[in-house]
Amino acid sequence: MLILTSVLATGALTLTACGSRSNDNKSNGGGGSSSSSSSNTTVVIGVDAPLTGANSATGLGIQYGVQIAVDDANAKNLVPGVTFKVKALDDKAQPATGQQNATALVADNSVIAAIGPLNSGVAQSMQQVFASANMVEISPSNTNPTLTQGKDWATGNKVRAFKTYFRTATTDALQGGFAADYAYNTLKKKDAFVVDDKQTYGAGLAGIFKGKFSGLGGKIAGTDHVNTGDTDYSTLVTKIKNSHADMLYYGGQYDESELITKQLKAAGVNIPLMGGDGMFSDTYIKTAGKAAEGDLATSVGVPVTTLPAAKDFISTYKSKGYPGDYGTYGGYSYDAATAVIKGVKAIMDANSNKLPAMTDARSQLVDAVQKSDFDGIAGHVSFDQYGDTTNKQLTVYQVKSGAWAPVKSGTYNG
Repeated sequence: MLILTSVLATGALTLTACGSRSNDNKSNGGGGSSSSSSSNTTVVIGVDAPLTGANSATGLGIQYGVQIAVDDANAKNLVPGVTFKVKALDDKAQPATGQQNATALVADNSVIAAIGPLNSGVAQSMQQVFASANMVEISPSNTNPTLTQGKDWATGNKVRAFKTYFRTATTDALQGGFAADYAYNTLKKKDAFVVDDKQTYGAGLAGIFKGKFSGLGGKIAGTDHVNTGDTDYSTLVTKIKNSHADMLYYGGQYDESELITKQLKAAGVNIPLMGGDGMFSDTYIKTAGKAAEGDLATSVGVPVTTLPAAKDFISTYKSKGYPGDYGTYGGYSYDAATAVIKGVKAIMDANSNKLPAMTDARSQLVDAVQKSDFDGIAGHVSFDQYGDTTNKQLTVYQVKSGAWAPVKSGTYNG
């Protein structure tokens, strides 16, 4: 069943979540060590994301979303006797690098938990590392269902492999169907060409869209794959043109889709390109230019301008001059860090206002985060038995007059 409500605001950004791929900036530091006393205790929250390179806007949005949450906690003395710091590591969107970063964060005895990574493929390389150390990992952006529900989730056989892994973003199982329903029933598209970037996130999302679109009665005019980093899509454009598709669905990041839509329109193929939260970024529009007009993207959550709780966050992000895109994953990163901070407080409240030795603190934090139940700046924060967020809101955005405009928000169950 699809429940949709019209969103009247235009030009708004969202606080979303994906399972992405690419790159961006340097660490925001973080050191210190924990002690058994609540006095002068420094607790570090690790961040892993692509902080340099092609996808830097989204990676930096994660880093500084966490930074603002940490600064707020310290300023408001949310956990008396504890000073929180951030240690951000650049995974360059590479699974091997992400695994190395996870190992480094686990080895740092001042780090109690990690926020990230950006992309689902990197997450797969990190989960076991954090699980072995009983360290909480919360991704604000991973959306591939297998990360929480196992490889057989689509058959209904859902198994949670890592009790330490959580996410504040809903999954592609919902996002893919939400997009297919909108494309078929609202846009009235009947022939979709489906392309993906062969990455965990992109291929997974494209596959779900394809299945749902076909199930609704739509025709798949053709399918293809691209490599991340490609820049010449002439062969792909010819295939799409010859297929007579009335839309293109792309599973992947904006790095490639912004070039695909530009080359597609330049060849006279004036059909909309639709994708997921991996391409929901202002960078997509800036690069594609006028070719982006009419294109669409789904994203997790609702527009940030409709969320009063996010106003201070946005104001702080802008006033600090932080780089990156706060509208993509910043809010979910803030909420993920807040879940960790509230978890630390819960541990100390149960331990005479003292933080246990880090090994014990990490283990106890897993249970504390699982019990999260609070209103964040991007929506209510709580986790189900798989570690998935209970916040299932989604939004479809369309490029109108050179900006992303929300056209439908709602939840998807089907």
